[in-house]
Amino acid sequence: MSRSSYRVLINNCPHFMTATINYWLPLFTRPQTVGIVLDSWRFLQQTAGFRLYGYVILENHLHLIAASEDLNHDMQRFKSYTAKQIIAYLERQRSGKLLHMLAFFKRAYKQESRYQVWEEGSHPQLIESESVMRQKLDYIHQNPVKRGYVDRPEHWRYSSARNYLGQEGLINVIREW
Repeated sequence: MSRSSYRVLINNCPHFMTATINYWLPLFTRPQTVGIVLDSWRFLQQTAGFRLYGYVILENHLHLIAASEDLNHDMQRFKSYTAKQIIAYLERQRSGKLLHMLAFFKRAYKQESRYQVWEEGSHPQLIESESVMRQKLDYIHQNPVKRGYVDRPEHWRYSSARNYLGQEGLINVIREW
């Protein structure tokens, strides 16, 4: 159970969410770890009616706009699965320094695991209008531009900006809302 006071109160409505790697560690600098995130979203799309409207994945956090029948549960499943897969990947790669940091920064009350990949919560914000949806999508897509990583949103590989320009993205997103 998340200790965050933020909750999805209206299921099946799009929500803007953020998921942050514990202690802002840069785990998404490798295509393999980003692939774990995308594969998890694809699985949820196919099996849980998870609807993804937009996303960006940066080196230590991600933003998404999504909806589902039980978005709190789907985000919990997403974080649990991706954490296990990322840890397994880091162990295979013998990434001792990152694993040590994930163990070191794990919250003391989290006794069920050796590592903590994700910060708690996702701070869901209900998207109540088309103008809010446009504002949140713009924020998501401009994130790598504002950080100086790329000059144009569609140049960031791990974003839905390409999808919104009619180009092929890395994962299907819903552009009609």
